[in-house]
Amino acid sequence: MRPSRHREDKLAPIRSLWEKWTHRLPMLCNPGEDVCVDEQLVPFRGRCKFRQYIPSKPAKYGLKIWVTADVETSYAWKCQIYTGKAAGSAAEVGQGKRVVLEMTEGLQGITVTCDHFFTSYALVQELLKRKVALVGTIRRNKPELPSKLLQVRQRAALSSLFGFTKNTTAVSYIPKRGRNVLLLSSKHRDPAVTEEEKRKPVIIADYNHCKGAVHNLDKVLGSYSCRRMTHRWPQVLFHNMIDVSAFMHLCFLLLWIPPGSKPSPSGGGFSWRSWGDLWCLQKSCGESIHLVHRLLLP
Repeated sequence: MRPSRHREDKLAPIRSLWEKWTHRLPMLCNPGEDVCVDEQLVPFRGRCKFRQYIPSKPAKYGLKIWVTADVETSYAWKCQIYTGKAAGSAAEVGQGKRVVLEMTEGLQGITVTCDHFFTSYALVQELLKRKVALVGTIRRNKPELPSKLLQVRQRAALSSLFGFTKNTTAVSYIPKRGRNVLLLSSKHRDPAVTEEEKRKPVIIADYNHCKGAVHNLDKVLGSYSCRRMTHRWPQVLFHNMIDVSAFMHLCFLLLWIPPGSKPSPSGGGFSWRSWGDLWCLQKSCGESIHLVHRLLLP
């Protein structure tokens, strides 16, 4: 069946394994109050129909994966490969909105943090219907932004200007003369500013705290990886799946280590068999375990 599937599905060589793996990710952990939706670029320079070029990433070329990550632990709650547009079809309109809605499906009572590629006023309204808040930067060419927030001239450095609707807050912050930082939030409802020297709005402070979950995941995977040189993109994805799975296991192991003890394969202290105890508890409870401890990495 592979030749026929290749004509219709770009991900055919690894589709079955990928879907089984991604199906289990949200079953093992419930994310906390804050999640981050961003893109992960798996380095790859070989031949692939959906290879992407992202100049802002260290690798530049690779396979793009949309990731929903828990802010406190960088746990990858949901992953989705971007395979590009279908042959002969027009460019997708509103891709950022679609991605966030798909990547947060099934979540309620949380706050989503994303960058300007995804953020829009229409997305905020759709997420509010699901009882999900959003905090994110927004591009200045969005028609929903009032003109006063876009004006930079005659505004002092470190000044903030807020705009409000019934359920949304927009802020314009001038970190230095000639530069304008725009954010949109459905979580904040007052013009609060931090007491630090730069007097940043609280919206920006919360965004800076939550925006790096996926970047931290990339950093960890780059430090300890099983990747090998290969020109086959299914192998590259498989290596990335192993790396992410190993990090997920580390999250659970550190959660179950008793305070003050160190892991040891045998003898005194923490026993690696506690990993098996975790699975027994997971199976007996029949529900996901919520990671509540911040993961500290060397």
